[in-house]
Amino acid sequence: MGEEGTGGTVHLLCLAASSGVPLFCRSSRGGAPARQQLPFSVIGSLNGVHMFGQNLEVQLSSARTENTTVVWKSFHDSITLIVLSSEVGISELRLERLLQMVFGAMVLLVGLEELTNIRNVERLKKDLRASYCLIDSFLGDSELIGDLTQCVDCVIPPEGSLLQVPHRLLTLTLLPSLELCLLCGPSPPLSQLYPQLLERWWQPLLDPLRACLPLGPRALPSGFPLHTDILGLLLLHLELKRCLFTVEPLGDKEPSPEQRRRLLRNFYTLVTSTHFPPEPGPPEKTEDEVYQAQLPRACYLVLGTEEPGTGVRLVALQLGLRRLLLLLSPQSPTHGLRSLATHTLHALTPLL
Repeated sequence: MGEEGTGGTVHLLCLAASSGVPLFCRSSRGGAPARQQLPFSVIGSLNGVHMFGQNLEVQLSSARTENTTVVWKSFHDSITLIVLSSEVGISELRLERLLQMVFGAMVLLVGLEELTNIRNVERLKKDLRASYCLIDSFLGDSELIGDLTQCVDCVIPPEGSLLQVPHRLLTLTLLPSLELCLLCGPSPPLSQLYPQLLERWWQPLLDPLRACLPLGPRALPSGFPLHTDILGLLLLHLELKRCLFTVEPLGDKEPSPEQRRRLLRNFYTLVTSTHFPPEPGPPEKTEDEVYQAQLPRACYLVLGTEEPGTGVRLVALQLGLRRLLLLLSPQSPTHGLRSLATHTLHALTPLL
């Protein structure tokens, strides 16, 4: 696998599908916004080859050159998004999900009606400026993994059951560096929230909440039993769309958290694209039963040699609605990877 997030350049193009008029172009270099823009001739060529394929009833979804990966995606036959990335080893899956998030941000801040029924291109360009900040954040490197897995990143506090509280979106400060975001109905009025909500309901929970703050990147309660070979883990609940992701489960070890995060993200795209189906479910047709029965339940990858003490190990295991990916130290023997993953998944199952 190549290494993602190593300072590559990303260009994001948004065009009106019917006319090919560019609506915006955003760029990122090394995870930070960049002013570099693509020439109009390149933008026209990228859109032109996509439209040419559509006219021939051919769907062009991705392409690779020697140093660039390109992904196209159309939304509601109205908006075309194109992303180009020079990151080594980046996957089409990651770029496609990036485009899905970008369109979601556009819908959130502009509205689906404005995007699917474009009346005034210049006005739409102006309205879309409100989405630039959010979209730029997608182009950088994330410490979480929900952008890739499309699941909600979770932490597991010591007393989680007490903290599970649904249509206004409100944000209230509970503790320094800890804010409460909640959805509620039309009442109570904002002026009454502090006395009614914070003082009455949340004041008794401040001590359990303080216990959440030290979790930080570890995401698991202190003392939770994890094998010492585990350098990072990703647990997904495919039905609830939640995930638990940490690259610092047992303190500081080599490789660095950034390298571990990159390895797990790469491994997730590999197993999701080539081994495991993205969603569990029964086969739709009888003839698919043989194929479904042959889907793998586990796989592993060794970076380096398989000799003990050399090369990190990556293992993936799927049981029912849960999928677990582990990054393991070079000391972990390959013959014990599945057993270790199974034991870890059983231990984490009550948490997610």
